[in-house]
Amino acid sequence: MTPLPTNRPPTHPGEMLLEEFLKPMGLNQTQLADRIHVSYPRVNELVNGRRGVTPDTALRLAKLLGTTAEFWLNGQRNWDLWHALQSPTAAEIRRIRPVRRSTRRRSPRNPSSSS
Repeated sequence: MTPLPTNRPPTHPGEMLLEEFLKPMGLNQTQLADRIHVSYPRVNELVNGRRGVTPDTALRLAKLLGTTAEFWLNGQRNWDLWHALQSPTAAEIRRIRPVRRSTRRRSPRNPSSSS
């Protein structure tokens, strides 16, 4: 997995959609909405970074644009994680100490013994 950039947010999937797909293909937002059978506001909010990519939207975009749903969902995940790391709770999360796993193996319970 590619590490998240630390100095700037990752590109929002809506911006990728607009710049890497819609503009080069000569599609506008209304045409995209019609082709993937969703409302214009849903597409517009995505393109303008006010809405995230859902699994449903990812499947629709993948089918139309010849990509994968994972492509769109990974972009959204990267966006979400970066913003979570910048949130007020990020410092609290950094203070969490991991639980150490025991290296000693536990013996399995004896299924034939009754208690």
